[in-house]
Amino acid sequence: MPSERNLDSGLVNMLANGGEGEVRVTAGAYPHVDGSAYPELEPGWVDEILLAGPAEDICLHLDKSVSRAELRRLVAERQRALADAGLRRGGSVALCLAPSIAFIVNLLASWRIGAQASLLDYRLTAYEVDVALQRLLPQVVVTAEHSTGGPLRGFAEITEGIRTYPGQPAATRHAVIQLSSGSTGPSKIIARDAGDLVEEVQRYTMIDGVPGGGERIVSLASMVHVLGLVGGLLYSLHAGLNLTIPARMTADGILSAVGASSQPTTLLGVPFHIELLASVQQPPALPQLTGMTTGGELVRADVHNAFVDRYGVRLGNMYGMTEVGVIATDLFGEHRPAVRPAPGLTVREEGGELHVSRPASPYLGEQDPGRWSDGWLHTKDAGTVDPGTGLVQILGRRDSQVSVGGLKVDLTEVEHMLAALPEVAAAVVVHDHAIEAYLVLADGAAVPAVEREITTRLAAYKRPRRIHVVEQLPRTATGKLVRNHAVLREIGPGDLAAAGPATAAQPDADHRAAVSSHSLPEGSADHDR
Repeated sequence: MPSERNLDSGLVNMLANGGEGEVRVTAGAYPHVDGSAYPELEPGWVDEILLAGPAEDICLHLDKSVSRAELRRLVAERQRALADAGLRRGGSVALCLAPSIAFIVNLLASWRIGAQASLLDYRLTAYEVDVALQRLLPQVVVTAEHSTGGPLRGFAEITEGIRTYPGQPAATRHAVIQLSSGSTGPSKIIARDAGDLVEEVQRYTMIDGVPGGGERIVSLASMVHVLGLVGGLLYSLHAGLNLTIPARMTADGILSAVGASSQPTTLLGVPFHIELLASVQQPPALPQLTGMTTGGELVRADVHNAFVDRYGVRLGNMYGMTEVGVIATDLFGEHRPAVRPAPGLTVREEGGELHVSRPASPYLGEQDPGRWSDGWLHTKDAGTVDPGTGLVQILGRRDSQVSVGGLKVDLTEVEHMLAALPEVAAAVVVHDHAIEAYLVLADGAAVPAVEREITTRLAAYKRPRRIHVVEQLPRTATGKLVRNHAVLREIGPGDLAAAGPATAAQPDADHRAAVSSHSLPEGSADHDR
């Protein structure tokens, strides 16, 4: 059930009335160069919306439980350290920290100062971090001087370091800057106001099936990205939940974290985690587990059914974007594969593309009317909206629809068919002059068996002309399979996977895999082992 604890009424009224309300709004503190439609919130919103609550309440559990009183103390302590480093209201800071208490307190302290925080994924290489910093130009950078953990750890114990950087004060009054996942191309710089974040938290409180106060979320989603950040961290702090991060992101580690408390528990993750948990043949009895919510891509039907059969709980789906946060949900699996728009948002279909109502562009830099125009965010997702029920069905990325010999082919359809085969562990289908499939084969499977299934299940014009057999498919930091042609082309013979099998490793943007492939005559699939 949604939380009974609602946002401060003055704040909600102020957001709804364009700035008129009890919460103070500073006029003209920053140049209004970003076209934001949200009134500026005083830094006190952090205390009012996120840190308020009984001192003894346990709000976080990583390596140990953290009460609200302790969290408030840690945030105030970190705020003094950042101020000593020169961070001021209207300043800019970049955080490159693994999920940790350090990440949480540095983020909240930065916002409490009134600074703009850019979130960089801790899994980026030093080169990638440097490139990002040159794009973002923060004044202060917070990184880990010492960190204990590893690729399977759910969180790290960090001693952070603060250094100045030859950057600039925030050019806009956005609270958070994030980079898009880059699963289909170069990352975009996405900016969101404090008011926008608060509005999304309010959406969560109104969605049926979202856990409420006194319950627990075990989050498997990275805090650096929107699902783990808002749906996990910020919502939990606001609604009075216990946010738990497993010590190890393995199936055993996740199930142990669920079983460690008798509180009603919801899992929050991405399809990667569903596949991981669905692979457990005989999971332990977990009466406290009430369900799981997944963001990202729609979970394949076979994986969905395996998870529900094994755990006997609901598996809900959530559709969202870094630019907006949660857009639509089906938390009880009643409308699968469709979802219902979240309260306060309107979704429409325009020329086969889904548009979401947004008062301002979320992008920094040169504006592209193909991404946002006239109050509508162009999602680049193909989909439909039922005029009678309002239910939304996502059909995949618009760039997944290609023309082959004048006939339309939906690459998502081809990919889902391949991924559902018992011989295939994972699949990505792309189009570059011809349809190509990158496959991870199941143990003991052979390509000829896959070819036979393709022949019986797909029309000739839909069949891949090349099949690349790889050890592992690259994923973004949020667990999405990468469909960028340039990245997939980098997978070459002898490039061994940078991590273990998908059932034992956290998704990582730098995964590479050994691959073998060659061309076959048109009309048949092409493969090589």
